[in-house]
Amino acid sequence: MKIKRILQTFFLILIFSGISWAVTPINQRPIVQIDTTFGPIIIRLFPDEAPKTCENFISYVNEGFYDNTIFHRVIDGFIIQGGGFTKDLRPKNSKAPIRNESRQGLSNKKGTVSMALTIDNNSASSQFFFNLADNPDLDYKTKKGKGYTVFAEVIDGDKVLERIQKIRTKRIMLYSDIYKRNIPLHDVPEDTVLINKARILRSNLNN
Repeated sequence: MKIKRILQTFFLILIFSGISWAVTPINQRPIVQIDTTFGPIIIRLFPDEAPKTCENFISYVNEGFYDNTIFHRVIDGFIIQGGGFTKDLRPKNSKAPIRNESRQGLSNKKGTVSMALTIDNNSASSQFFFNLADNPDLDYKTKKGKGYTVFAEVIDGDKVLERIQKIRTKRIMLYSDIYKRNIPLHDVPEDTVLINKARILRSNLNN
């Protein structure tokens, strides 16, 4: 009886902590192709570890939100960020931000894809970035609560990312709705890096 009570308590802890036993087989995880002016990048999502984040990202893809947007921030050896600006650097109107899922334990390692944040821990909306190196400083444990949620990994397109990270960048001034004034935007590519289209190759989120 004692062992039974221990097991019951254990399962209750799992339920209320949000931990799931479900593990989606690798050949069933959602896959998205991002077609850029530098070539295609294919990513595979982590629906078990970051379910809300994946659902949010897929919804943007389904709506064509990322089509004709740019990678507006490129830092060689660090990250490539996009998903929020048109090619004339106008910010797109995104949906309400989602809850941060960086506690799931995935690390911002080279080749992973994560959600960008503003000053708020729960501010992820449409913008995402590719990790060009192992970036443990962006993880939940290191940031002590404000981690960047890893929700996917690159499975094809490494050469494309290598080409993009080597382009020249500049600093511009851009009006921010958050700060209500012009702020500097660093590491903006001198030549436009366009996302022509983002499309789903496989999705099981509704299954």
